Amino acid sequence: MEKDLVEYIAKTLVDDPAGVVVNVIEGEKSTILELKVADGDIGKVIGKHGRIAKAVRTLLSAASTKAGKRVVLEILD
Repeated sequence: MEKDLVEYIAKTLVDDPAGVVVNVIEGEKSTILELKVADGDIGKVIGKHGRIAKAVRTLLSAASTKAGKRVVLEILD
């Protein structure tokens, strides 16, 4: 579910939706989501002063509290 949420948000923000890739790394107590976008779109996902990235992380934490797991979003460049 969290992967789909990040993928949907990223695809609506970027110019090249085909370049959006989300990898899931499952741990015991946490899940890491690695977001990779096309080179020209990295700024659109992060936003000014990291505001968009922070907002996406806030949505992720709210969505993942039901499952009782911690979800971490890493934006790869």
